[in-house]
Amino acid sequence: MFLKNHTSSVPVERTLARIESLLAEFGAKAIGKNYDQGRLTSLTFQLEINGRDVLIRLPSNPQAVYEAMRKECKRPRAGTLENLKAQSDRTAWRIQQEWLEIELTKIGLNQTEPLQAFLSYVWDGERTYFDALKVQSFRGLLPEKCQ
Repeated sequence: MFLKNHTSSVPVERTLARIESLLAEFGAKAIGKNYDQGRLTSLTFQLEINGRDVLIRLPSNPQAVYEAMRKECKRPRAGTLENLKAQSDRTAWRIQQEWLEIELTKIGLNQTEPLQAFLSYVWDGERTYFDALKVQSFRGLLPEKCQ
């Protein structure tokens, strides 16, 4: 299985501090954290893009990482599954940090526009742009034969 950062020992709190620092340097006006059952699931931040304030929700899915790691663990010993849960949080957020660093670098080099980098994560207060497209089965976005 290929899973980047699957052995990361960097605490989630340190990764989040780095992400917040990156966003602040990039000009984020506000940053919020969103939790589900005590687990951080996403960061929501506000950026000015093309003269407009835009909310962006950057998700993380530690549960999906956990499930991928769990499949690789054939006979877990006592405590292994709890360790995997903690590792999946570290791994999921570390991946998001690296993705964000890459996108911000591309923006800084004029290889990508901010809206282009974050479009799928634009948040209307209820769902992301990607989620809205997904609900509509991507109508109008993909050719008919692809839907």
